Amino acid sequence: MTSLRSISIVVSILAGAPLLSIGASAQVPLTPPAIEAPATKPAAKATPKPTPVPAAKKPPAPTADAKPAAKPPAPPAAAAPPPPAPEDPNADLVYGAYQRGQYKTAFDLAIARAQTGDVKAMTMLGELYSNALGIKRDYAKALDWFKRASDGGDREAMFELAMMRIAGRGGPIDKQEAVRLLASAAKLGEPKAAYNLALLYLDGQTLPQDLKRSAELLRMAADAGNPEAQYALATFYKEGTGVEKDLEKSVRLLQAASLANNIDAEVEYAIALYNGTGTPKNQPAAVALLRKAARQNSPIAQNRLARVLAGGGQGTPMDKVEAMKWHLIAKTAGKGDPELDELFAGLSPEDRAKAELGAKRWFGTAR
Repeated sequence: MTSLRSISIVVSILAGAPLLSIGASAQVPLTPPAIEAPATKPAAKATPKPTPVPAAKKPPAPTADAKPAAKPPAPPAAAAPPPPAPEDPNADLVYGAYQRGQYKTAFDLAIARAQTGDVKAMTMLGELYSNALGIKRDYAKALDWFKRASDGGDREAMFELAMMRIAGRGGPIDKQEAVRLLASAAKLGEPKAAYNLALLYLDGQTLPQDLKRSAELLRMAADAGNPEAQYALATFYKEGTGVEKDLEKSVRLLQAASLANNIDAEVEYAIALYNGTGTPKNQPAAVALLRKAARQNSPIAQNRLARVLAGGGQGTPMDKVEAMKWHLIAKTAGKGDPELDELFAGLSPEDRAKAELGAKRWFGTAR
């Protein structure tokens, strides 16, 4: 299943991060190799007309010492066509229908397979009931199917059941059972479970705070490609929380998470690139990342981009009108900046009007 319903615990990594300038695209574009056009087939040759065959003559009788003519070798038998490949009995038709958005079909297929003890089908039923996909939402039934699949050893069901226990959906809140389920799922290699269990160890409320254990679990989830865990672990390495401080490891994790479109990681990676912290300085790349994150509604990225555009000459030309536009957008989202307010106070009425119009267009309120 695909939902990532993580516990709402904020890991702050941007407080006080200085941004001096930014610069070329942080990610190197991965262009697929060119596909060569197939060679054109040669034109078919004209079929020659058959030459008339003369009537066969009776062969002469063999002489006493004549050797019988050798028989021509028999033509090789035509290879029998291979039998058709049998239908894969393991093909997951249920998940295929789910991916295509055919939720009612997925439900019907899953019900039939769940009756045979298929734990993946049971997990699918829990997902469909929990999210009202193709069927009316029913948390009690979702809980029941997740529990059956969890008892059958399905790690995804363990994770989903833990999330329901923490939120109190389908039954009372039971954080202790949730912790047990998360630990079991994490032990089976479920990265979302490892990540959420790490947050519980970091928070120190449901579990005693254990920063070292939290870092271990984050590393497990990060190694499995979970971008939220990569971002959180990058923060640990940046601050030396639960691990030895290592800015280079922090930046590598930020890069990985940013490639997976984690917006917070994009902003932090852009700042590292801009300042050359833990990585060679690349201001054009940093600006490109800030623009991307700003367009994804990150107020921090909008503020940093405004600062860069207002200064100019550091990875991008100066553009105070565009800078003020992003400043106004960030300010509306609660990311005020008195220094930029002071800077833009000197703009001409015409430029100020242009910036305000740009902000209104962003919010869709321009007339």
